[in-house]
Amino acid sequence: MSLRVLHVLDHSIPLHSGYSFRTLSILREQRRLGWETFHLTGPKQDAGALFEETSDGWHFYRTPVPQRGLLRLPGIAELALMRRLEARLMDLARRMRPQIIHVHSPVLNAIPALRVGSKLGIPVAYEVRAFWEDAAVDHGTTTEGSLRYRLTRWLETWAMRRAAHVFTICEGLRADIAARGIASNKITVIPNAVDIEAFAQGRRVDGVLKAGLGLKDALVLGFIGSFYAYEGLDLLLDALPALLVQQPLVRVLLVGGGPQLEALKTQVQSLGLQDKVVFAGRVPHADVPRYYDLIDVLTYPRHSMRLTELVTPLKPLEAMALGRLLVASDVGGHRELIRHTETGILFQAGSAAALTAALGSLLNSRDSWPGMRSAARKFVEAERHWVGSAVHYRRVFERLAQAGAS
Repeated sequence: MSLRVLHVLDHSIPLHSGYSFRTLSILREQRRLGWETFHLTGPKQDAGALFEETSDGWHFYRTPVPQRGLLRLPGIAELALMRRLEARLMDLARRMRPQIIHVHSPVLNAIPALRVGSKLGIPVAYEVRAFWEDAAVDHGTTTEGSLRYRLTRWLETWAMRRAAHVFTICEGLRADIAARGIASNKITVIPNAVDIEAFAQGRRVDGVLKAGLGLKDALVLGFIGSFYAYEGLDLLLDALPALLVQQPLVRVLLVGGGPQLEALKTQVQSLGLQDKVVFAGRVPHADVPRYYDLIDVLTYPRHSMRLTELVTPLKPLEAMALGRLLVASDVGGHRELIRHTETGILFQAGSAAALTAALGSLLNSRDSWPGMRSAARKFVEAERHWVGSAVHYRRVFERLAQAGAS
């Protein structure tokens, strides 16, 4: 059954994030099903006055940003964003006549989509990738249990109850959604996955790149992604001095950027680790596999909080697809992906000593590396590849489209 699906997104490429890369994977697989997809981003894309933009061969409709003065007023800012998105979505939906509106987190997108869907008689599927209230806690804009937190949580629940179907990315989020009274047959998990072909094994290390970063003879621990507080990179730096006593050749490679960049650089200086830690900055997405090749052990020391306990990240899957070694904190999002001592090593979240011990043990057990790398790749091939994951949209969307047409 051929479908027309209009996606409503927080942001997309050319902005790089796990969110935008998951989106691209979904779009590719839906098109493989023979569906026609359209793509609208909200004002948070910050595309200025642009109404349309093509990036990397994908065409996106943009929502111009409201007047800047409005965005500085709490509450008013969110209303302005939603009203602007609703008007833009209404115009596109009337012209494109989609059979499904597929809206993706946060709830600031879901509310306008539900209003438009109700007015035009179009079923709305809401894909929850994380809860807005938990992300706000990490960003420091609210605290858990505050009035704003409870209001946002109520809005998320309101949106999920009114959506025709709810998709989410992992079992942790599914359980939380069900606990809010959403019927289990209305929830479908489309787990984070990878494009197997894009992560080939057996690549050769780029010696010139490695030497240029000052890592020629090093044992490299690394992280590739966005530097948010919940990622726990501060814990990795705290663990490094003790690890260097055991493994003097260890160096840390941090690839990416984000809100914690300057704090991490300050921490490196305070610990006297300037010659032990390399900040590579943001790199083009096409070059990311070259940096993965340089890293002996990928390290994901996420701190424990609702966001990390509920949500599974994408980056460890990319590492496993490449057959890389990884050490990660034992938060719920990691436990859902990593089988301890089989596909990776888990350590007690929040403990620098536990991280030091886990890394030291793995670096001293090289005979276990080939088996662990092989098991990690097989796990992704069997359970976390996009071709097998995205097909689960078909049954739900075809049912919704038929109901909407009747």
